[in-house]
Amino acid sequence: GSRVRTRSLNAPSPVPQFGPCGRILKNPAMVITIQDPASQRLTWYKPPLTVLVIKKVRDVSVLQPFVQLVHWLIEEKQMVVFVEQSVMEDPLLLGNGDFGTIKEKLMTFRDGKDDLTDKIDFIICLGGDGTLLYASLLFQQSVPPVMAFHLGSLGFLTPFQFDNFQEQVTNVLEGHAALTLRSRLRCIIVRKNEESAKKPPTNLLVLNEVVVDRGPSPYLSNIDLFLDGKHITSVQGDGLIVSTPTGSTAYAVAAGASMIHPSVPAIMVTPICPHSLSFRPIVVPAGVELKVMLNADARNSGWVSFDGRNQQEFKVGDSLTVTTSVYPVPSICAQDQISDWFDSLAECLHWNVRKRQKHLDELSDLTHSSSNDTLDSFDQHDQVDS
Repeated sequence: GSRVRTRSLNAPSPVPQFGPCGRILKNPAMVITIQDPASQRLTWYKPPLTVLVIKKVRDVSVLQPFVQLVHWLIEEKQMVVFVEQSVMEDPLLLGNGDFGTIKEKLMTFRDGKDDLTDKIDFIICLGGDGTLLYASLLFQQSVPPVMAFHLGSLGFLTPFQFDNFQEQVTNVLEGHAALTLRSRLRCIIVRKNEESAKKPPTNLLVLNEVVVDRGPSPYLSNIDLFLDGKHITSVQGDGLIVSTPTGSTAYAVAAGASMIHPSVPAIMVTPICPHSLSFRPIVVPAGVELKVMLNADARNSGWVSFDGRNQQEFKVGDSLTVTTSVYPVPSICAQDQISDWFDSLAECLHWNVRKRQKHLDELSDLTHSSSNDTLDSFDQHDQVDS
């Protein structure tokens, strides 16, 4: 979209006078300026030279596009391409003739062994939304800009189509791109019994959500929730999801949460099958500190997992602290922040896709209006209407 936005995505700054006498007490230390998300555009401080290519695993359909992209990045763009070491060992790739010609030029790393911090200028993801979660996992501090392609149907996190990738990537490398800064949550587990304190506490950033649940236990979990040190409530049920706005369309939405645009600064707290039917999902300001502990009366330990990985046992006395991280994932928009998101809702969740109600003029005789129309009649609407 070449359309220039005139309106901010942030709400307008409120007028700080309230009636004849009321004013906001000004505290200069507390004045913060908030970047307007609509104006977030990518710029390169210096030309990007190294690119990490992350491809979906165990999917044959990704191989040809992967080889094509990597070949082009090396030969045409003279970039240094990094891939996960396991990619080099993929028998399906090794049998690919085109891959043989570029294999020698690739740089590799091993997940968990090699530190990529400050080595990568740019990330390209090929395949599903999971590739972006993996990029988030690899970069636990500052994340290079991520450009994500879907192969097949559009994903929530993968807005780019692959067919004209050369043009699209060139555009981004020249600095023509809108960015969505996707906030992440810093999750720290402090263990009660400190003999395990020889190893440092679990400290992970998540892009979607952290989940505390009852794991294999048949009993309800009983979880205490604190907000900025204050006990808010106890959750009896299958568990609790603490998610980012990006994660609002993942596990959280299936558990009844609202869908929140990724540029909204917030943390979402969503119970999983709560025993109390009045426990509605809540959204709190992004700056709060959440703490989750098992209730002292809990009948069993819980389990905690981060973006669906690193599952570990969570015992009475352990605490999980969740805050918004200062390291978001800068994901590159295919169009702009608003269009990309609504397109993904329509495509991934068929959000508010429904049949158009007939206009009264079309119902010449009400008895002929059939109620057994199916969704298949969607596509014929345009012809019918005209």
